Amino acid sequence: MTPLAGLKILVTRPQGQAQGLMDKLTALGATPIHFAAIEILEPRDTTALKSLMGRLAHYDWAVFISPNAVSRALNMLRSMNLDWPPGVRIAGIGRGSARELKRLGFTDVLVPTGRFDSESLLSLDPMQNVAGLQFIIFRGEGGRELLGDTLEARGAHVQYAECYRRGAPTADVSMLLRQWARQGLDAITLTSVEGLHHLYDVLGQVGQRWLTKTTLIVVSVRLKDACLALGLEGPIIVAEGADDEALVAALLTWRTKSPL
Repeated sequence: MTPLAGLKILVTRPQGQAQGLMDKLTALGATPIHFAAIEILEPRDTTALKSLMGRLAHYDWAVFISPNAVSRALNMLRSMNLDWPPGVRIAGIGRGSARELKRLGFTDVLVPTGRFDSESLLSLDPMQNVAGLQFIIFRGEGGRELLGDTLEARGAHVQYAECYRRGAPTADVSMLLRQWARQGLDAITLTSVEGLHHLYDVLGQVGQRWLTKTTLIVVSVRLKDACLALGLEGPIIVAEGADDEALVAALLTWRTKSPL
């Protein structure tokens, strides 16, 4: 029997970014169900981003927070007919960012091992003695401040480049509620605080009651804390990162320890 046989797992990645995880879950015997809890949208104003892209050579380090940050920023660079400045070193938070950078031709990328988050990147040797260095951090609008705040506390100069924003889902929630009512859901994968809040709001009171008791696979302690703040009482498992492999590993660990 395949490890996740019979499990119905809700995947909440944005439209166009869920198929890889769904394929992995299907191969392990699960039945994945997709409901986009978040949309990835263009920034409301790209003027600031274009200005920063035109001054990339000014920076010592560029840090990409997510695969979305990689694709959006480098698409913008290409649209401006600009090349990546050779003297700017590159770092990514996780395997997904590193994979997207490699796909686009970047091979010398600093990425943490073990956990894939800001804290892990900040623990690496090249991030220690950074006084006087110039950093540009590519992220979504309103992203987490820990990385930039810590680098500034170490003496670095930090500039944020917000290259996308997250929006509420437009999918029809009635399909999801019918699935939950008829067959239930065994687990839900969540990859952002914004996605959690959008999902919670769109479900309404009936769906929120089901959500409260469902196993959640989340990608950070911060996201777990957000689940607890909403009163979600089911098991909450923190994956080692936000990429598909980390989410699958967390599901397998949960399945092994808590067989249904």
